[in-house]
Amino acid sequence: MHCAYFESARCRSCTWLPRLYAAQLASRQQAARDALGDDPGVHWLAPVASAESGFRNRAKMVVGGSIEAPVLGLLDAGGAGVDLEDCALYPAALRAAFAPLRRLISAARIAPYHVPGRRGELKFVLVTVAEDSGMLMLRFVLRSREALGRLRKHLPQLQAELPQARVLSANLQPLHQALLEGPEEILLGDTDALPLRVNALTLYVGPQAFLQTNTQVAAALYRQARAWVQEIDPPALLDLYCGSGGFALHCADGRRAVLGIENSAAAVALAQRAARYASLPRVRFEVHDAARGAAALGALPPLVIVNPPRRGLGAELCATLQASSARWLIYSSCNAETLARDRAALPGFRARRAQVLDMFPHTAHFELLCLLERAA
Repeated sequence: MHCAYFESARCRSCTWLPRLYAAQLASRQQAARDALGDDPGVHWLAPVASAESGFRNRAKMVVGGSIEAPVLGLLDAGGAGVDLEDCALYPAALRAAFAPLRRLISAARIAPYHVPGRRGELKFVLVTVAEDSGMLMLRFVLRSREALGRLRKHLPQLQAELPQARVLSANLQPLHQALLEGPEEILLGDTDALPLRVNALTLYVGPQAFLQTNTQVAAALYRQARAWVQEIDPPALLDLYCGSGGFALHCADGRRAVLGIENSAAAVALAQRAARYASLPRVRFEVHDAARGAAALGALPPLVIVNPPRRGLGAELCATLQASSARWLIYSSCNAETLARDRAALPGFRARRAQVLDMFPHTAHFELLCLLERAA
């Protein structure tokens, strides 16, 4: 894929861009085999490839420059803005939002945050698109409430230019730290979530909800997990780190009992909304820490799905799973190193099937989906 940003060294985020895409997939497949110890007992499914461009459903744009000439993209070493509005990873629906957003910043007189000087207000603009409908969620990460009034005043003009913008919010991040957002979210409109069609399900994405960055590959991820669940056909399953319900809802069939556990109350509310919309019985979601929630259940169901953050499951949850009566684990990992560590802490399980899903083209990162079965 040609990228003027990479060739001019203005952005080198896509570190694998010089590699042919087929070579990228082969390297990911080998890294996945290394993480699983290249066990000859594992059946490897063909990797799921991604589109090489236009695949991202979310843009995380640092705001630089000035009020008169804001820049959306990233910051260079000196704290100046590097324009990434034409990044080929973003689909047209995302790129179309950037110019109206720059005009809003100037009209509302919201100073971009200057990292070296620790001054200014607007740190990031986060844009998410529901590709099936073209609807957008726009979030403004602010240092304080100082610009909120001006932002609200000028939002009608932005919405006139971007009628597809349905969810609008401001996030307050007062700390001078490398944190994308803070805990306080302020809705700036009447809509609190973006409906997103994935396979035959409508999921809901809220301002602070986790969303797989590549919708098409995420759809394949959910389909494969569902296929394994349908083949095993357990009477009940547990989905840990369930987020807004992607795995749990795909694996619910009205017969088996499905419980999703997630530590974000906002994400659980979105999952419950999706379950109601789909009229799925025997599905429920609870707000708990994954490790403590699993331990509190006592007996675990026969099949457990885990989709942890990059840090992995951790010793406590691995110990609970190892000591449980669960027979199967479906592990969705975005970090092969922590997956390998967790597998070492789960000696009672053996990997049976695995698949690489290229969620993040042009980088060393990938998603690895594994089916593990308790050893006889």
